Amino acid sequence: MFEFKISQRFSQCACAVALAVVSLGMATGASAASFEKPGDGVKITPAFPTVDEERFRGEIAIEGLRELGYNVQKPKETEYATMVLAVGFGDADFSVNLWDKLHASFYQKAGGDAAMIKAGDILPGVLQGYLIDKKTADAYNIKYITDLKKPEIAKLFDVDGDGKADLTGCNPGWGCELVIAHHMKAYELDKTVHVNQGSYFALMADTITRAKAGKPVLYYTWTPQWVAGVLVEGKDVVWLEVPKTDLPGGDNSVNTQYQGKNLGFAVDKVEAVLNRKFAEKNPAALKFLSLVQISAADESAQNLKMQNGENKAADIRRHTQEWITAHRADFDAWLQAARDAAKKP
Repeated sequence: MFEFKISQRFSQCACAVALAVVSLGMATGASAASFEKPGDGVKITPAFPTVDEERFRGEIAIEGLRELGYNVQKPKETEYATMVLAVGFGDADFSVNLWDKLHASFYQKAGGDAAMIKAGDILPGVLQGYLIDKKTADAYNIKYITDLKKPEIAKLFDVDGDGKADLTGCNPGWGCELVIAHHMKAYELDKTVHVNQGSYFALMADTITRAKAGKPVLYYTWTPQWVAGVLVEGKDVVWLEVPKTDLPGGDNSVNTQYQGKNLGFAVDKVEAVLNRKFAEKNPAALKFLSLVQISAADESAQNLKMQNGENKAADIRRHTQEWITAHRADFDAWLQAARDAAKKP
């Protein structure tokens, strides 16, 4: 009887120890899972522009946030000003499409630093400006946008027969259209230049067709994106200079120089931006988005694939996976830093 009680107590103790070990193991496992996925169970909503060519960097950000455990919701797709408002007002949690200088007024109207946090440079070194075909530039010694004040020069780029140069501009709502409109007045070009606005990439398709046919072309663009891979600067086209920096709002102290030319637009960068309340509650997301960065060459190459027919959502997701695979070491380092940030008190 005595031996039975000892055996029974030993068995009970063994069970208790075993349960403790199992419980400890479960706790350790839960802790490990929490570390790997600090965003587990947290919904996060992106805000993106409707420009498909800018979706690539957004998909890279989404993949990383998913690996951190975040439940990424369907992105809100809208024009840039509304996109920034969505982040500032909390209707969306982040975007990776904020141009620092070009969208400065959008940012301030959406609440500025009080409502949002600029997290990092997704795409540094973005250029904008006006270009013409090199053949016409060389033949007529055209170097400045103000050369188009001369009616005889402007007529070289007349497409619709009204005597004015036809400039392929950018979409209303992008922000660049405001700078272009300001330039037309500041450089006294209204009488000789007509700015064509609408669907930018449709207009550029026609512009490229004319350029390839050897006809004069005049257009606005930015880099990186696929147009620069089709009409190559220095070979097919050349940047036009402005006589002096003159930007909306009057702040002309920003850098508008590229390789000794004044392009008239601020040399810019594309940043990640988060809703401040969301960012403060989610240090892992903040840290990850502050580190994500892609090169201008990589974005241009991906955009060119889209122009060549790989432009469906599935194509962009495939491009994303290929890019992550090729940059896995950097990507993993960003994820590790995000997890470490979540551990800090």
